Formats: sequence, C-alpha cells, structure tokens
Amino acid sequence: MTDKIRIKDIAERAGVSVGTVDRVLHKRPNVSSTALEKVEKALQEMNYQPNMYASALAYNRSYTFYLIMPKHASEAYWEEIEEGALKACEVRRDFHIDVKMLYYKRFQDNTFVKTVQQCLAQNPDGVIIVPAQLELTRSFTDQLHERNIPFVMLDSYMPDLKPLSFYGQDSFCSGYFAAKMLMLIASGSTEIMIMKQMKDGKVASKQQDNREVGFRHYMHDHFPSIVIHEVNLPLEEQREKYDEILETFFTQHPKVRHCITFCSKAHIVGEFLLRTNRRAIQIMGYDMVQKNADCLRQGSISFLIAQHAYMQGYYCIEALFRAIVLKKEVKPVNYMPIEILNKENVDFYQRTMI
Repeated sequence: MTDKIRIKDIAERAGVSVGTVDRVLHKRPNVSSTALEKVEKALQEMNYQPNMYASALAYNRSYTFYLIMPKHASEAYWEEIEEGALKACEVRRDFHIDVKMLYYKRFQDNTFVKTVQQCLAQNPDGVIIVPAQLELTRSFTDQLHERNIPFVMLDSYMPDLKPLSFYGQDSFCSGYFAAKMLMLIASGSTEIMIMKQMKDGKVASKQQDNREVGFRHYMHDHFPSIVIHEVNLPLEEQREKYDEILETFFTQHPKVRHCITFCSKAHIVGEFLLRTNRRAIQIMGYDMVQKNADCLRQGSISFLIAQHAYMQGYYCIEALFRAIVLKKEVKPVNYMPIEILNKENVDFYQRTMI
C-alpha cells in the first residue's frame, strides 16, 4: 500500500540518501540528474503514489478563491450557489480554503470591468466566474491565463475561453426537455407564451438563450402549428408594472393556457395568476427558489426544472481545491442533472446531494 512506503524505503531501493528522495518528492533543487533518475526509477518500481492530502496539510498555507457573479436579490438562484461554495470551504477548512464574493450588475459592462479588476488586484489563487458577454469575459480570462490563475465557469459555458472546468446544465438539452414536458399537458393548445426579462433586447445570460433555442427546436419539429407569443417583463420594474403587462397580455390572448420562462422568475407570473384567480393558466419555469416552490405547491406553476445551484457552487470550489491544492486533474465539462419538479415531489427534492 502507498501509505506504507517510507522515504527510507525509497532511498534504500534507489541507493541515495533520504534527503535526496525528499528533495525529489517535493521538487526542490540541487538534485543531480543521476540521482533524479535513480529515485524516479525506484518510485515507478514501487508504484509510489504521493499522499497529496498529507502533503497539502503539511504545507500549511492558505488559499483564497473569488466567486464573481451577478448582483442579486434575496431568495434568488444565486444565493444557493453562494451557500454551496461556503459549504465546500467549510468541508475543506483543514486546508485553509476561503472564498470571497464579488458582484457585478447585469447589462452594465463597467461594473463587470470594475469587479474583475478588483479581483485581479487581490492576486487570487483561483476564480469562479459567471460570465458576462463573451468578449468582455475574454478580456478578463486572458489575464487569468497570463497569470496562471485557474478559473472555473459557472452557469454559462464558453469553451473558447479555456476554463479549467465548467459546471451547469446542457442548456440546449434543458430547453428541449422543457418543451417536451410542457407539451405533455399542453398538447391541445394552439397558443403558448414565453415570458422573458430583458434589457435592450437581451436576456441576462447565454444559458437562457440556449434554453430557448432548444425549446424552439422541439416545438418546430413536433408542434409547428402552435403560435408562440413573447412577453417581456423589463428588469428592475415594480410588481404593479408587471401586473399591468400581464393583465393586458392575458386579456388580449384568451386562448393562452400555458406559459414558460427560461429564468428563475416564473413566480412573477405565478403570483399574478394566483392574485387574479386565473386558475386555468399555468407557467413552467426554472430553479427551486422559495417563491417558485410556493407557486408550485399552490398550482400556478405546473413544473420547475431544477439544476442544483447549491451543488454547482460546491463543486466549483471542489474543482479548484483538487486542481490547486491537491494537484489533481479535474473533469473539464460537468453537466448538472435536468430534474423536473411538480407539487407532488417538490418536498422531496434533495438540495445538497451530499
């Protein structure tokens, strides 16, 4: 067994001193090529695998990771990610792991630039980033590559930026799946509605765009005659404004009985339907946030697609820990489960998976 192989055993097999073996194992200088060759041969013959946990603990240094994400309200999808990241640090507390949160405002490029510069100024050991638009994010990740700072991408996958790893759903497949599930209960419909939250004609993330692409692919292939309406509930408006927009839409489109949104705000429509007693209309959405779950239990949301935000935060920290502290390889692409919740199973949803 690896844990029974002592430095003394390696030294005897290689015919060198214990000090030489120690220098080789810890990649210290002042080892001759002849001695290095002897030690490496002995390690191979003995099938020696270093105990990286013990080595990391013995090193006794601290690590600070930065999590860069959109600014958000309470009870949001992003809160789950924060909690998961903090839990991972707690689990690895013996290794002195810490995570600091930094926030930028969606659709405000200057706040993203300011936030990432603040991160770089602290010389982090690793970074987790929820990306903004591609080229803006690239300007940051290029600097991380130049400094050899590993980074993990969360929520939206941008492979061109060459992250250490990615955690999130396969957004195209998720949207395709959402359409399939929705049409199990809406197959007799002639019209459906997509609710969006946009600014300047853009949704908040590439992930939401890709979900819609997957959704429309399914609808085009299987229900091409169904009319798809879009309703935009502008970001950062008051509830009264949303109510006015939704009241106008449902009054003008009495045939709409089913709606979908690709963000975590299905509850905006769900709560409106409950307040206005429109029991015949339902919405389908994403993410097991509390307000969505409440609407699900009361029947104004038909389904939620969960993507384990808590575990995404946890796994991102774990990936940086394994790569930076333990010097181990990590899987580059990690798709989260696509799980569907309704009022019958929502109370059994396992938030943590650990």
